[in-house]
Amino acid sequence: MHATITISLWFFVLLLFLAVMALLDRILIPSTRWFLRRRINRVVNEIGARLSIEIRPFQLTKRQVLIDRLSYDPKVLAVIQAHAREHDMPQEVVQKRVMAYAREIVPSFNAYFYFRIGYWIAKKVAGLLYRVRVGLLDDTRFENIDSEAAVVFVMNHRSNMDYVLVAFLVAERTTLSYAVGEWAKIWPLQSLIRAMGAFFVRRKSGDRLYRCVLERYIHMATKEGVCQAVFVEGGLSRDGRMQAPKLGLIDYMLREFDVTKDRDIVFVPVGINYDRTLEDRSLLRELDPTAEKRSGWFVARTALKFMVHSFYLMGMSRWRRYGYACVNFGTPVSVKAYCREQGVDFAVLSRALRFPEVEKLCRTLMADIAAVVPVLPVSLVATVMLDTDGKAIDFHSIEARAARLQAELQSRGAPIIEMSHTKRAGVIADAVDFLLLRKVILLSGDKFQVIPEETPILQYYANAIGHWSVPEGNHKP
Repeated sequence: MHATITISLWFFVLLLFLAVMALLDRILIPSTRWFLRRRINRVVNEIGARLSIEIRPFQLTKRQVLIDRLSYDPKVLAVIQAHAREHDMPQEVVQKRVMAYAREIVPSFNAYFYFRIGYWIAKKVAGLLYRVRVGLLDDTRFENIDSEAAVVFVMNHRSNMDYVLVAFLVAERTTLSYAVGEWAKIWPLQSLIRAMGAFFVRRKSGDRLYRCVLERYIHMATKEGVCQAVFVEGGLSRDGRMQAPKLGLIDYMLREFDVTKDRDIVFVPVGINYDRTLEDRSLLRELDPTAEKRSGWFVARTALKFMVHSFYLMGMSRWRRYGYACVNFGTPVSVKAYCREQGVDFAVLSRALRFPEVEKLCRTLMADIAAVVPVLPVSLVATVMLDTDGKAIDFHSIEARAARLQAELQSRGAPIIEMSHTKRAGVIADAVDFLLLRKVILLSGDKFQVIPEETPILQYYANAIGHWSVPEGNHKP
């Protein structure tokens, strides 16, 4: 009864590990989950009371439930059966592939992370990099939107900072679900992005199975009233101009939209502009067919070097923000009202007839976005410098030309960042100094001149306001 039993050390460690795991599983983990769930529910209730567009039950549904619902959607099952027959494959194999697509697409929205962590990070990052300004934001526009409507912010895409900037600026009114490209599918970034409610999109995938799963997810989210953000251009603008609209995501939202029964879809145009786009040189490089292809290691090394240098400047109190980042909000467009005015019903149209109507709507939205893209100081100065035809010009001439250009654009209805007469000289001086620091222009004596090799950078920023057809000089928008 009192004999001593000797066991190996490794066996004792194993038993101890199993005992600890059992303790965690039975007592500590359930208690921790209860505590966290209670905190999350408190945040949802607290924030939901002040949001203009409330968090939908769909966003709070367990992720696995949404994955199962998507994988066994009747239309997805029909495509699975057709694919299995066409490729002579077991249906279970195709179903497994669809399940993987669903896991890849469906987000895992966490309200606590979104509002307590994500919002704080976005606010700090945006404020650290830019002087953030919001223009043309009329609260009554949001108040007049049907509370049950599915609101979709449609915007131009100039930088990957767009995700951070717009999510931060509308966080007091709603949550946003973004479509994010495959560039973000790296650990741990993908987990953070999913927790913010974003979903991943393979933008150039021709896989019919994948496109069906993506379509049904967007249909589900829109039908349930989830507030979304869509870059109508599909990707980043490489040359600074607004691009032709991509119809895919908008078509997914509209192809089964029942004007009489479904909740309304309201598109809110959003125009974004920056005094400096962080990726400007990389984007322009993609347009050069002779440019040497950069490796992933080179890109990572360059980004790390940039961040280290920025932190060094902050530590030495020599850090300067990258000028203004401005977001303007346009007049909301109700799809129900649009359908009544245009006499169109997307749900009953065949693909051949529906796509031209979707394109027509998208071009209307792009025009609305273009009308609210803010005119910023660097865009003004870039346009003025391009109009010099390479000749040297002093600061007073730059300021005078910028003032004339600003007045002309304003007369055409362009949204100009607030700039009083007394402050204009300082703002223009900052923009000129910014271009000097970036070695886009040079100073010789008391005159400034464009560095010929850097003309594409100036053109990139001038193109941001080029749709207003600047009439002066030789600059062509």
